[in-house]
Amino acid sequence: MVEVDLYVALAVGAIVVLLYHYAAKKYEYFLTKPIPALKPTMLFGNTGPMMFRQRDVSSHLKMLYNTYEGSKRMIGFYDLMKPIYMLRDPEVIKQIAVKDFDYFMDHTPTMTNSNPEDEVGGDSLFGNSLFALRGQKWRDMRATLSPAFTGSKMRHMFELVADCAKSMAEFFKAEAAAGKTLEYEMKDTFSRFGNDVIATVAFGIKVDSLRDRDNEFYLKGKAMLNFQSLSVLVKVLFLRAFPKLSQKLGLDFVDSTLTEYFKQMIVDNMKQRDAHGIMRNDMIQMLMEVRKGSLRHQKDEKETKDAGFATVEESNVGKSNINRVWTENELISQCFLFFVAGFDTVSTCMTFLTYELMLNQNIQQRLYDEVLETEKSLNGKPLTYEVLQKMEYMDMVVSEALRKWPPAVISDRFCVKNYMYDDGQGTRFLVEKGQTMWIPTIAIHSDPKYYENPEKFDPERFNEENRSKIDTGAYLPFGVGPRNCIGSRLALMEVKVIIYNLLKDFSLVSSEKTQIPLKMSKNFFVLQAENGVWLELKPRKR
Repeated sequence: MVEVDLYVALAVGAIVVLLYHYAAKKYEYFLTKPIPALKPTMLFGNTGPMMFRQRDVSSHLKMLYNTYEGSKRMIGFYDLMKPIYMLRDPEVIKQIAVKDFDYFMDHTPTMTNSNPEDEVGGDSLFGNSLFALRGQKWRDMRATLSPAFTGSKMRHMFELVADCAKSMAEFFKAEAAAGKTLEYEMKDTFSRFGNDVIATVAFGIKVDSLRDRDNEFYLKGKAMLNFQSLSVLVKVLFLRAFPKLSQKLGLDFVDSTLTEYFKQMIVDNMKQRDAHGIMRNDMIQMLMEVRKGSLRHQKDEKETKDAGFATVEESNVGKSNINRVWTENELISQCFLFFVAGFDTVSTCMTFLTYELMLNQNIQQRLYDEVLETEKSLNGKPLTYEVLQKMEYMDMVVSEALRKWPPAVISDRFCVKNYMYDDGQGTRFLVEKGQTMWIPTIAIHSDPKYYENPEKFDPERFNEENRSKIDTGAYLPFGVGPRNCIGSRLALMEVKVIIYNLLKDFSLVSSEKTQIPLKMSKNFFVLQAENGVWLELKPRKR
């Protein structure tokens, strides 16, 4: 028995030694690179404090970013055992994400194998989404979807979004008329609004998640996007560590029963429209046009900043004409991506925007004055897309909210072929195929080098005089380069139309539950307040 225990101990010891040497070898990567790198902790690299919820994501990224201040344009650190290049300079960001995009066209693969043409991830909704696709397949899908997100298409969708915003405002008015105190946790409230918008815009159905709080669409969507549980965290780590094995095992971020629910909803909707000749200005209609090959960029469609300063422009990749035939699953997967963006990303922006308006009553008052002026100019007619885009102060406020509280706190780029980095200032070295670049958006947005007094919420940064001074490589709420966010116009439209309808009838004030200053949740990669963002809506006397 003693002899057996000895062999077991020796075997375990050998495994530990091998694992140690394997990890130690991984941590030698930056020793050969002429850039500063943070010293890693064995096995966990430099992301341990965030993984173990000792530090929130924004604070952790800022800590990594600020470790080497001054002129350091790029630094190195380790995400677990994976070396990561962190870009700290706007010009380097534009060099990697725009000028040399062909070397960095993909996101870091998760749940996929090494061949970009096989990057559909089986039946996975995430694996088939525009975010996860790689190589030529991503280029083709981007070009396929791009015509659905132009300014002209947003005008067609505006009424659907505006109806959801008006319904939300009417709900609050009815609650106030019943004598209720309108105290709400804003992330939950705006998630419900975002859910209703995506339901009508992307899935072609009408739901009311404020009045019918337990409707099936909302509950299943919330369950599908519950990325905060320990089981999901473990699954994410496994998917990242063993992508090929995960694909063979059929693992996905999302429960298969939930994905089947949403898939079937879209398929049934398409069949109904085909059978009865139903036409509607939404994403389902767009997918049906894609299937028929009739969705194309309009020749007279002009690329403008009509949706606001934060709007990102489409590159030549998105303007290409593609005749690729897509499977039903590949098309349906795009609705999943729109759902994630609408349910979580847009609601995050609205949550922190309303919090800042509560804190800064002078800014809220000025925005309310613009809302009143706009309403008066309509002469009793409903708000239109064109009129909304003329609200200059609204755009300044939204742009500043996206600077201080970018919903996507980080962006990444994956090196698809060996790249010789040259900063033109004497630093030159090889970035090997398979390496990852991180763009720490929230840290760059908080750097006093680019934004004076960055913790101050100041819409004047984006007035007509100052906006031209902002470096495009230092303002990245919707990403940068050809792989930026395809839905920036839709997101901005949602945010502006709900803020317009809310401020028209309510002022935003603090309540007993409001936390000032906010403490951020230490959840993995999520920008979220620890105890929620609680505000009170006070009916205006007009």
